[in-house]
Amino acid sequence: MTAPLGLAALTVLDIAPLHHVELAEQHGFDTIGLRLLPAAPGTIAYPLHENRVALDTLIRRLDDSPVDVFDLEIIRIGEDFDAAAYVPMLEAGTRLGARAVLVGGDDPDRGRLTDSYAELAQLCAQYGIVASLEFMPWTAVPDAKAAVEIVSQADGPARSVLVDALHVGRSTTSLDDLAAIPREWLHYAQMCDGSVPAPTDDAELIRHAREERLVPGTGGIDLPAIWATLPEHLPVSIELPNEALRRAAGTGPWLDRLAAATRDILAAVPSACH
Repeated sequence: MTAPLGLAALTVLDIAPLHHVELAEQHGFDTIGLRLLPAAPGTIAYPLHENRVALDTLIRRLDDSPVDVFDLEIIRIGEDFDAAAYVPMLEAGTRLGARAVLVGGDDPDRGRLTDSYAELAQLCAQYGIVASLEFMPWTAVPDAKAAVEIVSQADGPARSVLVDALHVGRSTTSLDDLAAIPREWLHYAQMCDGSVPAPTDDAELIRHAREERLVPGTGGIDLPAIWATLPEHLPVSIELPNEALRRAAGTGPWLDRLAAATRDILAAVPSACH
């Protein structure tokens, strides 16, 4: 099995977008993800939608590169969600050629969260960008079943569910749940491995997700089995923050290792399973 490889924002979050493109070119990645909005207050983001000069500079750089922008991060749907507030981000995404925006669900009111997602998906469709709802076990969308239930209430071509291997391994999501996601809702998936046993409290789950993911094939998540449930050639974004391992190896060798390990996992997935 082969698939386009993406270098996710979180893997090299300290690297500014221009250098992110350069790293992707040097180490065999086809696409990159950019974090325009922070995942949590005070964390790193590059708000290109608020800086026309920086946005134009990056677009010119991409025009001369084989690397494309695939996804933007992150829209979080909370209790006071206002889809219109994300228009500048989506406008920038269109100029960058982005195909997806990562969405997190934080509103504990399932009905309101579902309505907010549907509104966002309708807005994203106007920009040719899919709204990829990611299930994460500590959020209001804890597993694949919850994501499917929410996305199924939206209309239009922007409906999307994002599968992250770490969250599959650490939620109640089964392989059957993954296989049940409508194929047209899958636009990319995130690759990494994770330690076993998994943390049992939310704080540690979050810390591992943001700081301590493992190289594919070195942890306890059955990655070939997960990918056997997904469409063949589905784009893969390597989301693998682990600063201790990255510093020990050096950024270049580290990215080479991640890309090679991911290709090894994909090669182990029988095409007949798709």
